[in-house]
Amino acid sequence: MAGILPPFTAPSAHSKVKAAQNLWNTRDPQKVALAYTPDSIWRNRATFLRGTAEITEFLSEKWKHENGYRLRKELFSFSDDKIAVQFWYEYFVEVEDEGRKWYRCYGLEDWTFAQDGKMRKRMMSGNDVEIVEEERWFKDGVDVDDVKIGEEHW
Repeated sequence: MAGILPPFTAPSAHSKVKAAQNLWNTRDPQKVALAYTPDSIWRNRATFLRGTAEITEFLSEKWKHENGYRLRKELFSFSDDKIAVQFWYEYFVEVEDEGRKWYRCYGLEDWTFAQDGKMRKRMMSGNDVEIVEEERWFKDGVDVDDVKIGEEHW
């Protein structure tokens, strides 16, 4: 992901977004953290983080609880060193006596990049909606980019 450098064009911004999507779908906090500057600033909902150590810890905890995590990101807007994305991800949590509860997060992120292509700032806002199994988009074996997401979800 760091190999795609600012200033961005429409094709390079799109490539950067899909590279981030693929990286996050590895669910590997160590690998994901490498895409950020050592002093990267994050806001993830109401959590504020700084630096790759905090990012790695945050993602490790996140993916302990968000099972079956599958993410799709789409380019929303861009400028020379900034990209905005819209995203959706699904995950489940195990609830005692109830089994799996599925959720879909709808959100927006804005990113600012350093000249080396690493992200130096990430601001995320998202809302989780409980869904049932039949409403899932990103089931096992489905390419997240092949899922048609209707305008009512954009």
